[in-house]
Amino acid sequence: MLAKSVRRFSSAAVPLKTERMNMFTALNDAMRVAMETDPTAAVFGEDVAFGGVFRCTVDLREQFGEDRVFNSPLCEQGIAGFAIGYASVGRTAIAEIQFADYIFPAFDQIVNEAAKFRYRSGNQWDCGKLTFRAPYGAVGHGAHYHSQSPEAYFAHTPGLKVVIPRNPVQAKGLLLASIRDPNPVVFFEPKALYRASVAEVPVGDFTVPLGQADIVRSGSDVTIVGWGAQMQAGVSCELIDLQTILPWDVDTIEQSVRKTGRLIVSHEAPVCSETAMDSNNDMTYALLGGRLELDEPTHLDAGGLKFLL
Repeated sequence: MLAKSVRRFSSAAVPLKTERMNMFTALNDAMRVAMETDPTAAVFGEDVAFGGVFRCTVDLREQFGEDRVFNSPLCEQGIAGFAIGYASVGRTAIAEIQFADYIFPAFDQIVNEAAKFRYRSGNQWDCGKLTFRAPYGAVGHGAHYHSQSPEAYFAHTPGLKVVIPRNPVQAKGLLLASIRDPNPVVFFEPKALYRASVAEVPVGDFTVPLGQADIVRSGSDVTIVGWGAQMQAGVSCELIDLQTILPWDVDTIEQSVRKTGRLIVSHEAPVCSETAMDSNNDMTYALLGGRLELDEPTHLDAGGLKFLL
């Protein structure tokens, strides 16, 4: 079971003061706002005290002290276990896994402990104020162990939310919403965009609601659904950023495909595993429940390879 989220986000009717940021500074700003507004919030992980490998946590220790921003041992399972315990007593845990490729040692803790905490207790207890941040995806180098996209593994886990931003605005708004969500969230950050993606980002307390896709560009001929770095380029089409991978916004996709009659799903993760194929089958067939009549077969563009489903 997922607890209901309290949607707190800035109204579009109110002009927002903005500041030019890249993605890592926007993430840093989100954590700063979270820690200013929640005295129980703590940031921890490998090397976060000095700012982290990608500088996402730079200066946070100086602002909030070593009791709230601190390094962990090089043990992802330990990071996850500590985060779950910290959140289970009502505190806000913001845990960093230095690279998503190394989240697998913590897989059992995340999917069998964090995701099921609320279920196991009949909704008496939870560890909902828990966010795992992890840089993911290709970056042009890094080979097998610094370039993986493991979101599909977690998107098959009831009790979790999975979130991936596409630019600095979404990065700040979605991370702050994830931190405040009453459910455990796995938040993957496209590391290729940390410095490459720059935008005018709202200053102060700003969130983007989870579970709601964003229509980046409207069109009438084809619907393209994706997330993360895949959203940095597009053609004249209806382009939808899913943003939240679990739970995903079925209604927005259905409304768009009813209009365009064509669907392309694009993501960075591979399709060579059954898990990834299941994830996309869910998107294109099972969860749409056969309600749509497509003018063309659904296309999947994944990991740089194009497949016809």
